[in-house]
Amino acid sequence: MTPLNVRSWAEEVAVLMATRLGGARRGESVNLDRMIRRKGGALPRGLRKKAIILRDAEAVTNVPKIARQTDFSAAAQAHADLVAYLKPFGRITRIQEKATNFAASVVFGLLVLGILIVWVLVSQGHL
Repeated sequence: MTPLNVRSWAEEVAVLMATRLGGARRGESVNLDRMIRRKGGALPRGLRKKAIILRDAEAVTNVPKIARQTDFSAAAQAHADLVAYLKPFGRITRIQEKATNFAASVVFGLLVLGILIVWVLVSQGHL
């Protein structure tokens, strides 16, 4: 586990937190420290502690001598747990959006069909 891995893990968790929990302003780059301060309360207590472990591991990577001597296995486990929690978060909302989009497509098709039937009946002189 290299320091680059830890940085990418922290970035991935920050992006997942921003997309799933909100808290990122438009055009703003997100980092894990900022997301923990803004939306850390939305995480369960155990996962909040793991997010802090990952944030601290990312801070250690800024000092190369210490980063080479540090074991990042706790950070790897924290990353795995946070991603496992945040990835499926919002799945119900995505399913509801897909169902709504499908229903809207069906209703639009029926509307077009109804308009076509009325147009044919008017052009034939039945209405």
